[in-house]
Amino acid sequence: MTPHRLALLVTAGLLLGLLTLGLGLQRGRWKVVRWLHHALFFAVCVGVGCSAGLAWRSGGWALLPALGALLLMPRTRPGRADHWRGALAAAALFTLGLWGAW
Repeated sequence: MTPHRLALLVTAGLLLGLLTLGLGLQRGRWKVVRWLHHALFFAVCVGVGCSAGLAWRSGGWALLPALGALLLMPRTRPGRADHWRGALAAAALFTLGLWGAW
């Protein structure tokens, strides 16, 4: 397995964990793990950036819209519809970018 594919898979796993914790926070189940949600957000941002850099020649540029959507997330307000819609848009863009960079 090439390094960029490993980075893509690890980032996909982190993104899945981030979305799961975000859903739990949205529903009011886990107020204690908000710091973990933020730590996973930063890890996903770094993972998407590293994956794009490692896979640049084989289509890593396709991950740049996902990175842009992730970097716009702090401009939204947690708990509101624009926050979770932005998160879903970033996840969808990452999925498309993953397909392009694979």
